[in-house]
Amino acid sequence: MHLYLVESPRILYLVTSSQEETNGRPRRALVFRAAEGNPHQAVVEFLLKDQVNLSSAVRLTSRIVKGCLGLISVADDLFLAVITSATDIGNTRPTADSAESVAKIHEVNFYCLTSSVWDDLSLIGDSLPSPTYAEQVDVMSMREMRDSYQQSSAPQPVFEHPCAALKKILASGSFYYALGPHWDISSRLAERLSRDSDAADLGAFDERFVWNEYIVRSLIDFRERLDMQEREELDRCQFIVLAIQGYVGVFTIPLPAPPTNGAPTIATLSLISRLGAKRAGTRFNTRGVDDDGNTANFVEVYLFWEQQGLQTFGQRIQITRPQASQPAFERHFAHLTEQYGYVHAINLLGSKDAEASLTSAYARHLHIAKGVWGDDIDITHFDFHQAVRLAGHDSIMRDLRRLSSISDNMDRFGFTMCDVASNEIITEQKGVFRTNCLDCLDRTNFVQDILSRTSLEQYLLLVRREWLNPNALWSYHRELWAENGDALSRIYAGTGALNTSFTRSGKRTLAGVLSDATKSVSRAYINNFQDKGKQIAIDMLLGNLSNQTQVTIFDPIHDSVRAALDARLSEYSIARTCTIFVGTWNLNGRPPSESLIPWLFPRESTPDVMVLGFQEIVPLTAQQIVQTDPEKKRIWENKIVDTLDRRPNKKCDYILLRSEQLVGTALLVFKRRNARFTGLRGMSGNKGAVSIRLEYYDTSFCFITAHLAAGHTNVDERNVDYHTIINGLHFLRGKTIDSHDNVIWLADTNYHDALDMLFAADQLNFVMDAGTAFSGYTEGPVLFRPTYKYDLGTDSYDTSEKMRIPAWTDRILYRGSKLDQSVYSVRSSGGQIIGLVLYAAFRATVHIIDHAKKAALSHLLAESVMSTAPGETLDEKLAALTFSHSKTTEAWWDTPDHPNGVIPASADIDLSTLQRGNPFDSPLDSPLSASPSSSDEELFNNALALQTPMIPAKRPPPPPPPRSKVGDSSAEV
Repeated sequence: MHLYLVESPRILYLVTSSQEETNGRPRRALVFRAAEGNPHQAVVEFLLKDQVNLSSAVRLTSRIVKGCLGLISVADDLFLAVITSATDIGNTRPTADSAESVAKIHEVNFYCLTSSVWDDLSLIGDSLPSPTYAEQVDVMSMREMRDSYQQSSAPQPVFEHPCAALKKILASGSFYYALGPHWDISSRLAERLSRDSDAADLGAFDERFVWNEYIVRSLIDFRERLDMQEREELDRCQFIVLAIQGYVGVFTIPLPAPPTNGAPTIATLSLISRLGAKRAGTRFNTRGVDDDGNTANFVEVYLFWEQQGLQTFGQRIQITRPQASQPAFERHFAHLTEQYGYVHAINLLGSKDAEASLTSAYARHLHIAKGVWGDDIDITHFDFHQAVRLAGHDSIMRDLRRLSSISDNMDRFGFTMCDVASNEIITEQKGVFRTNCLDCLDRTNFVQDILSRTSLEQYLLLVRREWLNPNALWSYHRELWAENGDALSRIYAGTGALNTSFTRSGKRTLAGVLSDATKSVSRAYINNFQDKGKQIAIDMLLGNLSNQTQVTIFDPIHDSVRAALDARLSEYSIARTCTIFVGTWNLNGRPPSESLIPWLFPRESTPDVMVLGFQEIVPLTAQQIVQTDPEKKRIWENKIVDTLDRRPNKKCDYILLRSEQLVGTALLVFKRRNARFTGLRGMSGNKGAVSIRLEYYDTSFCFITAHLAAGHTNVDERNVDYHTIINGLHFLRGKTIDSHDNVIWLADTNYHDALDMLFAADQLNFVMDAGTAFSGYTEGPVLFRPTYKYDLGTDSYDTSEKMRIPAWTDRILYRGSKLDQSVYSVRSSGGQIIGLVLYAAFRATVHIIDHAKKAALSHLLAESVMSTAPGETLDEKLAALTFSHSKTTEAWWDTPDHPNGVIPASADIDLSTLQRGNPFDSPLDSPLSASPSSSDEELFNNALALQTPMIPAKRPPPPPPPRSKVGDSSAEV
């Protein structure tokens, strides 16, 4: 395929080539342009090639384009990522009906849809003819000669391309994609075989391993909106590419011929390693597990741990958030058991020094998890380094095979085998070995090579015993795993793997020892000094940077459907109520010295979530600002954890979900042990504020604690601080504070009073009323005395020489239609205020979405919008689109006995006569009916959604009856 550019307006055309069309691809073009006024939105069209006019187009690259990886927005410019160089690795499964070949990516270029600034002028100095002529070989040869001449004389660009870091990573030789739309490289063999081979779907992939999922998502969604025939043609054109990162190796091996004839058997040995994309990064920058159960490198130790500071040859390991590790640990095992069945972990960490703490915590967490999964999970601890010290690398295979926990499970798990003629699964693997060392690199690859050989030997014993002996087979097998180890190690650690000389040859040599020493030195330098930039590029590719916004494709039809779905949430979800305790405290640098029970549990209650914000947790000195001491935060964490564990009449356990600190501001989130939260990777800090986001089922929350500018008269500075925080705090995937369903501020706002102790003159009230800060937020009734400023340890206001004016500086503000504040007060004891401690309690409605119902309703709405009457244009339909309350225009309240719904106050009313046709009566057989609710507002919303399919109303429904002026009795009716 070829890529063309047309200016005014700026449009990119990705079109099939004549050679591809000869090989059976449809004559098609995928057209891209930027949407007006939105740097994060594109307009995409899938057209016949004959519908595209390329007479004035410029061909952007002389190379054949292999496919499109997606769209990405960088620095308010929109870029299209296309593969311009790739090589065929080979056919990984020759016995399949269609070749399952893999290509390795060598070069990816990013072409801008919004600006010509980033165009490579050396390539488009002259216009090329349209495809009818441009595909001529002599033209391309002349172009290549001109390019080679200009390359030596062309000036170097002054500015680096915004996507230069992405280009470097994608050109590293570690990315692969499937050649052909009929198979999915991201999924394992058993899963692919279980799908309908006649209905291969590009959208059916394992998103855990697709590295361009973030940038290609908009194109996948665009594909889903096409009709069946267009979708099938788009797949055949292979415009959209799904890429994995890892290693793919293929060897073809002649095996001894059977006695019946002299023809040797040609076997194919293939190895596919997929690096997880859910928690990806470099060696010292991405460690352990996240709250969703995703682990670095997919198989690293799944605890919260990290390595801080300069790392050389000694490992300094710190286990963080030990209380929150168990839920994440179990969530990771839940993912594995759901995907693979039985899971047996092989822990290769040492039992001494720094690794011992991880080994101990690992064993403890798995012992607890066995209470949930029983014999479905287990672990073998094997100190790899100790075994090598005692008997060398040669002993590892022998020692592992002697362990009954491993040998028995090898027999128990088996392998997947299919019939080559019918593609039917004969036997399916029932479990997996989850192998880890510290980095999941050298030791892990060494042991996985042994496990792979053992499994292959089991297969050969069943099908052809004499094939166990050829040295060529095992030589190729060792080479594959050695190459795999080197490839994965270069991705994660920057150098090839250690011990690969033994993996390749089966011997430990002096050259291998020297090579490993060189690699270790190189790793220390790369991981400490070069990997941070690489980590940023990885996060950009995966959409993990806080200032990123995912690209969408302009589609007014489905935008309308999405808006309708949001309005009809109750039809495909059920509601639950959760309770939230929120507290804020300016500590003035003090350590804990008294009981926290009166503050944390002012009433007999067990909230689902406890959110605690602190200001001045450390003294605000220049030294603390440059290098904050985390010890004070840990002291307060331990005090709160101890208080929660030892509180009287304890009815439930709490765990520390997340705690973050920015200089003197800290935010801690605790949850009941059985509460379910996701999305906890979202944390951000800016301008004296720390924020944590989370999702409780399918409802999002954002908590912010802040310390705004001090000074009685510095109102404008405080307003600026607020807007800096609102505009500067970003979370993953471009989420901001305002993009959450519920937002709660718990802060030392430092707003004072214009008059002495008069709440009506409160500065915060003034700025909220004026809309200059905290616009749209609500505060509960302030029925407590000012929280600022007391003499330390007393309930007396400031008696120092400064004589500070008392004020309500500590505040809790919230925004969210489903948030109900039930308590807003200060910590008290014996009726006297003794500290600067404010708290509030909330009841929040959270939704649990039934995604199957949501998909069904989305399809129903889309079909309704897409159907147009004769002569009716889509624009007209969208403009007139409203949701009718019933299938007729007759109003339910308009009856012959009571015209227009007017009921005299003196009338003897039979309420049953008013219920005929009332949309508040939900049909019992409605497949999309909502759960019962006690809220009138929810009942009304449900009623609006009951009549399906959705149709545009040509005229508005009759107006509701006017209010009667008879008297109070009619209003009660």
